[in-house]
Amino acid sequence: MTLLWAAVVGYFIGAIPFSYIIPKIKGVDITKLGSGNVGGTNVLRNLGTKYGALAMFLDIIKAVFAVLIFKNFGESAMVMAGAMSVIGHCYSPFVKFKGGKGVATTLGTLFGIFPQAGMFALGVWIAIVAITQYVSLGSIIGLLSGAIFALVFGKDYWLVFLALALFSVLRHKENIKRLLSGNERKTNVVDYFLGWMDKSEVKKGNKVSK
Repeated sequence: MTLLWAAVVGYFIGAIPFSYIIPKIKGVDITKLGSGNVGGTNVLRNLGTKYGALAMFLDIIKAVFAVLIFKNFGESAMVMAGAMSVIGHCYSPFVKFKGGKGVATTLGTLFGIFPQAGMFALGVWIAIVAITQYVSLGSIIGLLSGAIFALVFGKDYWLVFLALALFSVLRHKENIKRLLSGNERKTNVVDYFLGWMDKSEVKKGNKVSK
């Protein structure tokens, strides 16, 4: 019964479409912009760093929250809640069963269950995106790295981490085709954040060189 509750609660927490809600508050339907994906990267590209970063952060935190709710009910319940939060994010009933590609929520699941794996996956993601500017490539390799990290440290649930990573890979199939053909869109995440910092300085009245 606990696992059932973990699945249901995890699903509906994961289904909260922050990457849809945040743009909607600004009067923007994110499903009609860019890739149409209800995910943080699409928000970042179309609404800028502040809203994109907020969407990504909340998509991570909701998975962490879903996992930690079941912290006192055992590891299996935590893993179930995390895994179902990813499913909820990707197939949210609140946006006609659409959703993102599960990267942020999978990362949040890793953080909630095995924080070191989450940090490792995030580090790999940052490194690859900084070097290649391919968010999709960083996401795929980062999540797979998190699963391998859990395996190396002898965690039984590494298979669940791997399954979630492969699920995200499947969600990235169009990105993979574009990567192989050399047509994948690059996103300079570093410039996005540096640009945001520059704008913040301007608002404070400081002159920022362009």
